[in-house]
Amino acid sequence: MSARRAAGLAALALAAAAWALFAVLLWRSSRVPSSLRLPKVHVDTLFTAHQLARARNFERFGRIDWLLSELALLGVLAVYARRGARFARESAAGRIGTGLLLGMLGLGIVWLVQLPFGLAGVWWERRWGIGHGGYLEWIVGNWAALAGEFLSVCAALVIVMGLARLLGDRWWLVGAPVFVVIAALFTFVQPYLITDTHPLRDPALLADARRYAHEQALGNVRIEVEDVHTETSAPNAESVGIGPTRRVILWDTLLDGRFTGREIRVVVAHELGHASRNHLLKGIAWFALFAFPGAWAIARVTRRRGGMAEPAAVPLALFVLVVLQLLALPLQMAISRHFEAEADWMALQTTRDPAAATGVFRKFTTVALEQPDPPGWAYLLLADHPTIEQRIGMTEAWQRLHPAPR
Repeated sequence: MSARRAAGLAALALAAAAWALFAVLLWRSSRVPSSLRLPKVHVDTLFTAHQLARARNFERFGRIDWLLSELALLGVLAVYARRGARFARESAAGRIGTGLLLGMLGLGIVWLVQLPFGLAGVWWERRWGIGHGGYLEWIVGNWAALAGEFLSVCAALVIVMGLARLLGDRWWLVGAPVFVVIAALFTFVQPYLITDTHPLRDPALLADARRYAHEQALGNVRIEVEDVHTETSAPNAESVGIGPTRRVILWDTLLDGRFTGREIRVVVAHELGHASRNHLLKGIAWFALFAFPGAWAIARVTRRRGGMAEPAAVPLALFVLVVLQLLALPLQMAISRHFEAEADWMALQTTRDPAAATGVFRKFTTVALEQPDPPGWAYLLLADHPTIEQRIGMTEAWQRLHPAPR
């Protein structure tokens, strides 16, 4: 083995060790007791056979639709990665311009391939009464999202191709930090990109939200309501923004009478838990951990096309990016579930109302048709929250640690 190769392997091993160390540190920064053991929850005692069958049948189609969509996407992008370089030879738009054209063509192919699967998802949700939007509305909305993706892809290609021209195959050393900064800026401005919101107008709920924020050592956090009832009946909420832009957004479907006031308060405390535990900032840190090896892998693979300084490498880079995203999906879902479990724990610690928390989780099955015990492969690849079974198990575990006084 040459000295240069040995040094490269040593540097790679050192980088992998550093990656693992930072990942462990991020993972361990949780308020959920490490010794917590969730009791076995028998879902057939919490739901009727009809309710379980409805949730199972509803989610089965969505999983199959997603799986077929990803297989079709991989197949088409593999062909584009193999043959797309010929378009670079036929273009007279210059190096950067040709790279942008190839990037936009690839994104257009992705949109066309996923369009029928997306429409199938809209049809399925409408059939089950979850979705209310029309097919044309979905396509128009998808076009708006596509425009934003076009801009993002163009900006990313300009940055990468420019850095590759200057730094060669080492562009990723600068490119990865640049994309982390962009991700942080997007997280900061995201609340301003969400439309159809208005301030929460329930004085009692606002007062409790302020009390919960104080108990979680937060400052003033804005609570807003997003009007989505014309598009979906599914309930949801989210914590968005960092620093001065931080806020909690409740979907108006959560406030339409199907959830009790106590249950809504659990949801608010859960979203405040995301803010108090800095999950969005930690998410940016996790993104950085994925960005560096991902950018390095793209730089390595695209060498066969002359590196990312050459437009012919763009189709291959798109394919590699999608493959890397799929490979990282199990770990990304595990990280998301880790955050959500901690937010559940913070909600229990704040509201001290396990009965209301259990009520919320049960209604996610009866109202939103979320299967309480999904198949293992679906849990591994698609579950960004703990299962309903696990979430109810946490409420029972919390209750055992905090028995009600007699």
